[in-house]
Amino acid sequence: MKQRAEKIVVVNTTVENEEQALALADLIVRSRLAACVQILPIRSVYRWKGKVERASEYLLLAKTRASLAGKLVLHIKAHHAYEVPEILVAPVLKGHPPYLAWIRAETE
Repeated sequence: MKQRAEKIVVVNTTVENEEQALALADLIVRSRLAACVQILPIRSVYRWKGKVERASEYLLLAKTRASLAGKLVLHIKAHHAYEVPEILVAPVLKGHPPYLAWIRAETE
């Protein structure tokens, strides 16, 4: 019987600047908690402590196995500068099979 491949998730977070983004992404990939972390400059508008704020930030998208999501979340929290960091885990419903296999292989 064919064994089912482990599901893949994308874990995202935002940080204040490019230096923090690169440092966090490097830690994540070196620790094999994600196969790849993409970094995108973004603008955010959000409510914080009763005020509407605007900020330039960097969005990190980390691709990993579902079984590593909890460890990755803890890793991000431990190395994050924000009081309440954005950390979201989203399932990958479909993807290019060779790419998904690469993620699995790089996170073992």
